[in-house]
Amino acid sequence: MAAVQDRIFVGGGGEGYGAPQEMLLKYGNRHGLIAGATGTGKTVTLQVLAEGFSAAGVPVFLSDVKGDLSGLCQPGDPLGKTHEGFLKRAQTIGLDLNYRAFPVLFWDLFGQRGHPVRTTVAEMGPLLLSRLLELSEPQEGVLNVAFRLADDEGLALLDMKDLRALLTWIAENADTVSARYGLVSTQSVGAIQRRLLVLENEGGAKLFGEPALDLADLMRVDEDGMGRISVLVADRLMHSPRLYATFLLWLLSELFEALPEVGDPEKPKLVFFFDEAHLLFDDAPKALISRVEQVARLIRSKGVGVYFVTQNPADVPDAILGQLGNRVQHALRAFTAKDQKDLAKAAETYRANPRFAIAEAIREVGTGEAVTSFLEPKGVPGMAERTLIRPPFSRLGPAEETARAQAFAASPVAGKYDHEIDRESAFEILRDRAAKAAAEAARAEEPAGESGEFSRGRRYGGERSAEPRARKPAPGSTTRSSRSDSVTEAFAKSFARQLGSKSGQAVVRGVLGTLFGKR
Repeated sequence: MAAVQDRIFVGGGGEGYGAPQEMLLKYGNRHGLIAGATGTGKTVTLQVLAEGFSAAGVPVFLSDVKGDLSGLCQPGDPLGKTHEGFLKRAQTIGLDLNYRAFPVLFWDLFGQRGHPVRTTVAEMGPLLLSRLLELSEPQEGVLNVAFRLADDEGLALLDMKDLRALLTWIAENADTVSARYGLVSTQSVGAIQRRLLVLENEGGAKLFGEPALDLADLMRVDEDGMGRISVLVADRLMHSPRLYATFLLWLLSELFEALPEVGDPEKPKLVFFFDEAHLLFDDAPKALISRVEQVARLIRSKGVGVYFVTQNPADVPDAILGQLGNRVQHALRAFTAKDQKDLAKAAETYRANPRFAIAEAIREVGTGEAVTSFLEPKGVPGMAERTLIRPPFSRLGPAEETARAQAFAASPVAGKYDHEIDRESAFEILRDRAAKAAAEAARAEEPAGESGEFSRGRRYGGERSAEPRARKPAPGSTTRSSRSDSVTEAFAKSFARQLGSKSGQAVVRGVLGTLFGKR
């Protein structure tokens, strides 16, 4: 069995190898690291650990960046080309090779190969959104103003159009907003709008909206008590690496904020694998690194174990690396001086074993082998050992389409996230306030004799009445000839037409008065 009572069997050895290597479930929330060069077996190790946690009743979240981990939902193939090698290794390390499938939930930010994953703009927050949009410091300041204004005025920021509408309003009223919240540059607003457009072109707008992801759906067990493995379909998402990293960090932060303290449970409440972890730290600002350090340090008391998967331990900042108690180090190549330095540094983080030189072992282990160290009782780091990683029980590589379809059809959250909800939020509120203010301004400009059918027949910003008494537009002014314009276009055009005129001043005063509660 992958999990025996209070531990997960990870691998063992034969001649020249150490004792069987097991992870104590009690220390599964002390975080971990899976590292190694491309092609050395990191993905299989991730699959093995996910199976072990699931079999022990621990829910798992992982991202499938290459499509290989979908095979978790399907048993391994005793007739497949890998079976003979797996069987030989199982005999070497004393494993009963029992092929089986595991309960998998597929998630997809784009909603194509799994359940849609959404959050709201407000939940993402200005710090992570600034990271996602690659904003400068002044632009991040404007974004913080937008979030603060939304909070102060009860403007819910749910999806991308809410944020766009609010930024448009801020640009049109920059002087008033600056007087209250500090300098707001229209140039910075424009730069943010352009970055939002880039994000939309990459498909990132699909991340924002409702229904938002319910974290409880990531912490499910099936009817047999096995932890469900949530697989984020990320092969397409990896084309937008910043979106990928920001989403996973948001999810980790949400878990940290939402889950209660549980101390040191007998086994984790959830295990979170962060594949391609270097993307999280590449060019990250200090504030973001500090946030990751805080989450990594404190989230274990929430019962969540975080496992970083990357090519080189040097990809992870030292402050975080020092908190990773369970380690699987696959081969590192040392072709350059920097590689040799990184190799030596990685070896120094392990508890020495007098039987072999750790740096030499890290350089020499073959595919599917690793130098491992797992926490022992009382949280003491285990001595480094050369280990043959056990074969996975589930299918190695992508699942067959029929198996994926069956897993998707049997999902306990089927239908819950399929249809997007668009409730009243900042976009609708600002639109309605602007329309109301514009209508009031238009009525204030009517000659004293205008009333009755003529007054009721004219629509602000829409089609004019065909009655003979209808006024003609002033020279140089523009009117809208169709009702087909979108609400956003109508909002923009109405302000563009009225700027500088008496009615324009009334519109601006009307919106300001409504929004800020002034008369």
